[in-house]
Amino acid sequence: MSTYLRLQTANLKPEMVSRITAAYEHALQTLCVKDRDDPLTEMVAGKVIRIARTEILAPAEIAALAIKELEMS
Repeated sequence: MSTYLRLQTANLKPEMVSRITAAYEHALQTLCVKDRDDPLTEMVAGKVIRIARTEILAPAEIAALAIKELEMS
């Protein structure tokens, strides 16, 4: 898990942390990012956290939207 993700989820409810972590892992797997020191992991974490704080609950949907936003950047 990225340092950014760990720091940003420190004070959240366990359900939210679980949802964010699942979405983060799903996004990294979809993007084929294996190196957790890759700078892309921090960008993915930021997008996932921002999207997870909306009304979107499904980790797969959060991951898909995060990837879509990264592609647009």
